[in-house]
Amino acid sequence: MHSNEEHVHTHDGTPHTHSHTHTHSHKQTKVVINRLARAIGHLEAVKRMVENGRECNEVLIQLSAVNSAIKGVSKIILQDHIDNCIVDAVLNNDQDKIEKLKDAIDKMMK
Repeated sequence: MHSNEEHVHTHDGTPHTHSHTHTHSHKQTKVVINRLARAIGHLEAVKRMVENGRECNEVLIQLSAVNSAIKGVSKIILQDHIDNCIVDAVLNNDQDKIEKLKDAIDKMMK
């Protein structure tokens, strides 16, 4: 995953802003992509169920399964983000990245 971050530093007392684009190494990227592909396929199947007039309870059960799959992918991404990005953020005192994680968790919990 790529990150474009703005950094501010000073030269002769004058602040200068520049961006760094770097790639983060996430160990679970392939797993995440595969799980997302399966969830998308499952959701497409649910759409076809609705189009074909399948029973509401069957559709609801399958939607619950898709929802569980998405929650599982979210959990993997969160764990990978903590292991790879937040550890670096703590070491570099990157409060912005830590605040963004808190915001993301808050939105996930709604």
